[in-house]
Amino acid sequence: MASEVINEKLPRLVTELPGPKARRIIESDRRYISPSYTRPYPLVAKSASGAIVEDVDGNRFLDFNAGIAVCSTGHCHPDVVRAIQKQAEQLIHMSGTDFYYEQMPQLARKLETLMPDGKSWRCFFGNSGTEAIEAAMKLARYATGRWQFIAFHSSFHGRTMGSLSLTSSKPVQRKGFGPLIPGVTHVPFGNAAYLEDVVFKTTVNPSEVAAIVVEPIQGEGGYIVPPPNFLPQLEKIARTQGILLVADEVQCGMGRSGKMFAFEHFDFHPDIVAIAKGIASGMPLGVTMARAEIMTWEPGAHASTFGGNPVCLAAALETVRLLEEKYVANSAKMGEYLFAKIERMKDQQPTITDLRGRGLMIGVELVSSELRDRILNECFRRGLLILGAGRSTIRLSPPLIIDEEQADFAVGTISDAIAAMA
Repeated sequence: MASEVINEKLPRLVTELPGPKARRIIESDRRYISPSYTRPYPLVAKSASGAIVEDVDGNRFLDFNAGIAVCSTGHCHPDVVRAIQKQAEQLIHMSGTDFYYEQMPQLARKLETLMPDGKSWRCFFGNSGTEAIEAAMKLARYATGRWQFIAFHSSFHGRTMGSLSLTSSKPVQRKGFGPLIPGVTHVPFGNAAYLEDVVFKTTVNPSEVAAIVVEPIQGEGGYIVPPPNFLPQLEKIARTQGILLVADEVQCGMGRSGKMFAFEHFDFHPDIVAIAKGIASGMPLGVTMARAEIMTWEPGAHASTFGGNPVCLAAALETVRLLEEKYVANSAKMGEYLFAKIERMKDQQPTITDLRGRGLMIGVELVSSELRDRILNECFRRGLLILGAGRSTIRLSPPLIIDEEQADFAVGTISDAIAAMA
């Protein structure tokens, strides 16, 4: 009898979900792990390659999460794995705070070449997106001598106390942690006139504002793309008032939007850029980039024991090479393909109320959060991994390596899941 032909690029389910091994691990997790984590469905990952994740029971899933927009080059890209292995054999840690790594200026120099303005930039290395934002906040205060910040409704900048003070996507993220740091004012995303005509005339003196912190495309808030003139108007206001501009590119950066940085879709020129998630293909790395004339703080003003770990830097250098060579372009190409297919599905599905995004950062808005959550679980049962964002948005953020066959499967599965909820 002929053996079954398995398509390695698509899911294959062999047990009920969750399977027996997964159930045992989940029970142990409930006993020993913080209940603060959000797990929308019971995936217990064991291994992954490309856009496929295999669980502990041998079930294979198509990953349209990419580890929350992290695994930009796919899971365990062989070139990234080789770079990690080679570096781990040589040096794992010495602390870039106190000593020097060759890879630090190498990556900083490379990142500078990716900035579209041709100016001189410097980098501070941390371990995560929230640390990149914390560093940006401290640098903005240090460089300007000012103390206040402007952030936006539905924004997400992290969960440590400084970045949490900027975050405004869900009340549960802030509940129980007040008082947060003072001096943060939230305004409507996409409405620059409100900042100038209302906030600066009634509430906040602009001469005390250190920075405006903005996601060029909002992530956790629901994959929201601002009007084309919003960021340029913000820049005009900031330049008039001597306020720094911080672009939070943690989720929308590193090719996710179809360009290396999402702010490149707009006529916008930030002073500080926060990068993490997709920069190192899954290794923990956060980068705060700032124009060289801004990042002049003195030794000891800010540091990180593990930040810029040489293994993470090696992964980032290889990731950036791969993104530049092919995957940013694939993000733009496949993003257009995926968006067009979902747009056609939207015309036939009244439960889809909006569709938005750039590149492989696509938000599908549904009529309710309850329906969205049921669809997430139904897609899981059909072998597709997706997550939610905002109030009722399906967030599509697959690895930047996906092809048309995988996009077709994802759209078909979402369509079938919606139909199953009718």
